[in-house]
Amino acid sequence: MNAWTAQLDAAVDFIRERDDFLVVSHVQPDGDAISSTVAVAWLLDKLGKSYAMYNEGPVPERLHYLTGSERIQTNASGEAGRAYRHVIAVDCADFSRVGNATERFEENFELLNIDHHPTNNGYGLVNVLRSDAAATAEILYELIERTGTVLDKDAATAIYTGMLTDTGGFRYSNTTPNVLAIASRLIDLGVDGPMLAEHLLERMTLQQMLVLQRALSRLTFSADKRIAWLWVTPEDMTDTGAKNEDLEGIVNFPRNVEGVEVGILFKQNSENSVKVSLRSAGKVDVAAVSQLFGGGGHVRAAGCKVAAALEDAISQLTAAVGKALESHDASQNA
Repeated sequence: MNAWTAQLDAAVDFIRERDDFLVVSHVQPDGDAISSTVAVAWLLDKLGKSYAMYNEGPVPERLHYLTGSERIQTNASGEAGRAYRHVIAVDCADFSRVGNATERFEENFELLNIDHHPTNNGYGLVNVLRSDAAATAEILYELIERTGTVLDKDAATAIYTGMLTDTGGFRYSNTTPNVLAIASRLIDLGVDGPMLAEHLLERMTLQQMLVLQRALSRLTFSADKRIAWLWVTPEDMTDTGAKNEDLEGIVNFPRNVEGVEVGILFKQNSENSVKVSLRSAGKVDVAAVSQLFGGGGHVRAAGCKVAAALEDAISQLTAAVGKALESHDASQNA
């Protein structure tokens, strides 16, 4: 038995030996977060376990097709919610990312931590961590297999969704042979790959288009044109009717400009609070940059929050990215 299968077996034991779970994921959930949540719930159903699902934020509308997503309780529901001793956290790079879900944890809670972010520090009683996995959903495919449970179309669709979104439609460098092999098996189970690609990657809401239009009008470059950024204000969100989910993917526009190494999206939440999303073309580890500001993520995709005015946040982040680029250049010329 290798270290990886030992992690999977420890997770299987955690689930089989306990009952009455709370399944949680990170705040402002994306495709992998919601897909992983419902995939775990599906497995718990198959194993005869009782559970509830919770997320501080709402399920993005474009993910409502996922079976079970309608049962994810949210902060918006206004329900007080009871406390749980047994918790399964999926796709949470660090413990703080579960948000106010901790209000539903018993004081002596036991947590199973399943994640693929390299910045995850193993905060669970049991940890299933694989930073070379494209998505947490990919890990769950192997976990479900380890239990001997046979996938059906609903579970297959959830896992495919998580992998599709976190690989950018199987285009990013995290698209490994294992990812494509799993995707092939899931399609054999009835997953409609072309429909999901159209729905998740191609279609845009009117609100998303309008807020993108505003953001692109502010596209700004560093002097050497290797860093590009744009920003969105609270007024933009109000005027266009956009939701947080409508901002997904906007950060790729500055990163995709030829010659740009790092693209950044700044979302101003309030006068002194800015959410930052970073995407790298490969030369800069944006997870390391984000960690300087209390955030984290992946080498090429990461984020953080900065307690500063918008102008200051832009100045701080672009300076940090600039230093990272200088460090890379120096290492190449050494």
